[in-house]
Amino acid sequence: MDILQIVGIGLLATILILVIREQKPMFAFLLAAFVGVAIFLTMIGKIEGVVSVLEDLADRSGISSVYLKTMLKIIGIAYIAEFGAQIVRDAGLESVASKIEFAGKILILVMAVPIIGVLIETVLNLLPA
Repeated sequence: MDILQIVGIGLLATILILVIREQKPMFAFLLAAFVGVAIFLTMIGKIEGVVSVLEDLADRSGISSVYLKTMLKIIGIAYIAEFGAQIVRDAGLESVASKIEFAGKILILVMAVPIIGVLIETVLNLLPA
């Protein structure tokens, strides 16, 4: 049912934006940004539920919480970078949106290096000497 409400809000906002854009383009952009943030904040509750389940699974499987937290941060960076880039694209600034996505990819790489290192060490330890 949540998706129907979100799509309904999105469609209503789209109609309003199309009407307002002709007269006041800045208000149209602000409305688009506001609706995007509202939808994002609505989904945070769902994200908290997923994080809780993943933490429970990690505890039961014996995976260090450091790795889970790092993976969740990586996922968060990806979503936030994409969200920010889409808002900037809505404003018509494709080049800035590309830079936001690039920065997100670099931050993801930086966060992933320790995990990649552990994976390589694990594989090397499994191989016969």
